Amino acid sequence: MVKFHIKKGDTVFINAGDDKGKTGRVLKVDTKKNRAIVEGRNMITKRTKPSAQHPQGGMVHKEASIHISNLNPVDPKTGAPTRVGRRRNDDGKLERYAKKSGELLK
Repeated sequence: MVKFHIKKGDTVFINAGDDKGKTGRVLKVDTKKNRAIVEGRNMITKRTKPSAQHPQGGMVHKEASIHISNLNPVDPKTGAPTRVGRRRNDDGKLERYAKKSGELLK
């Protein structure tokens, strides 16, 4: 099983691309393609034919995926991008923590 440093619901900092330096919340992680969709970032315009959902058709703006290597989780204490460590808690379960401050990531 592949383990990534980000997961759905994390707040991430974007390291590269047109949205470099911005933050957003992860909506979906695609483990097969090593990509994630970040809310409101890397927006694309998709042209659609008329359908039940879009009776007029036209252009729809939606988020495109970003490669996982271009994302870093945000430290909950400082708000700066950080790396992720894993350690076992008292119950023996793995927990993710920010390496900069030691704070637990949700």
